[in-house]
Amino acid sequence: MRIKPLNDRILVKRLEAEGKTKGGILLPETAKEKPKEGEVIAVGPGKILESGKRQSLELKKGDKIIFESYAGTEIKVDGKEYLLMKEDDVLGIIEK
Repeated sequence: MRIKPLNDRILVKRLEAEGKTKGGILLPETAKEKPKEGEVIAVGPGKILESGKRQSLELKKGDKIIFESYAGTEIKVDGKEYLLMKEDDVLGIIEK
């Protein structure tokens, strides 16, 4: 199955949670905090403005992002978990 986001929505795959602390302590699955970082898998065509024109998104497929804690809607596609959220929920792009 394939998901194509509508308007200003994006499909994000969460990055893996850290398995240990900076001090080297291993964390059990129940203690891990859900990461607020992810990779953009797909983007919608953009937001429709009042003028009727479409404003394209700043994000593109492959961008690594930071998003708000309770952003998006969790969905499962072919056994994999994703977040479907608006571009406004993204706080920034991680550049390396």
